[in-house]
Amino acid sequence: MQAYVEAFLHYLTLERGLSPNTVASYRFDLTQFWAFCRSQGISPLAEGRNAVTSYLLQLKTRGRTPATICRHLAALKSFYRFLLQEGVIAEDPTANLESPRLGQRLPRVLTPEEVDKLLAQPRTSTPTGLRDKAMLELLYATGLRVSELVSLNVADVNLEHGFVRCMGKGSRERIIPLGSVARHFLSAYLAQARARLAKGKNTQALFINQQGRRLTRQGCWKIIKVYARRGGIAKSITPHVLRHSFATHMLENGADLRSVQELLGHADISTTQIYTHLTRSKLREIYNRAHPRA
Repeated sequence: MQAYVEAFLHYLTLERGLSPNTVASYRFDLTQFWAFCRSQGISPLAEGRNAVTSYLLQLKTRGRTPATICRHLAALKSFYRFLLQEGVIAEDPTANLESPRLGQRLPRVLTPEEVDKLLAQPRTSTPTGLRDKAMLELLYATGLRVSELVSLNVADVNLEHGFVRCMGKGSRERIIPLGSVARHFLSAYLAQARARLAKGKNTQALFINQQGRRLTRQGCWKIIKVYARRGGIAKSITPHVLRHSFATHMLENGADLRSVQELLGHADISTTQIYTHLTRSKLREIYNRAHPRA
């Protein structure tokens, strides 16, 4: 089984070009499934249907959300399709399994006032504070995913022409314009702070930690949590909340859906359409507050 999992992950990386984070997620889900099969004495190859349905039932019994169960099922479907394609199994045990219905959950966003509070927190008089200010301004200016942000190199930022180049999901490259505020603080960070943080280490990474190494996703999360608390923002904030806020505020201020799709790097516009629900909710709220007969 382990050999088949490794072959599948190799296929996802080389043939489908999925990102390391996506492949790691598949690895985790399949490892969990394999551990369950061993604990129950079920063969995932000879008893595929029984293995999958028993595993999904266990996830449900343990109170996992429909979204989590859907993710696990999607990983198993891809894995078994691969085994079928390779001739390891004669039929796909997941062929007629349906995913649980998901209620549409609107993403969490900040108001423009909350964004202003958050972005005002870093103390730009210190190298780390200037780095954090540039990082937060860049996140909100571009809607980058945190994995895209920490993967940026200095060469990916063109301050003269005002854009940043990043590699998104599926190794799709996109060019995103930078606003004047983000450009200003990125320029200040590169000129005044980055070399001091690098401590003589030769690294291409744009954002680096106090040890002179590339900032991690976890490090970015922690930084944002600290500034949210310092700014007195009650909402739970992650880097993805800034991405959601970027998209929502763009649409609220007149950007068209296709443009926002391009900026976010969504392969399918249906993924971007979730933000139109947020803007309609905002309009309903304004209407209810303003109309005398609402």
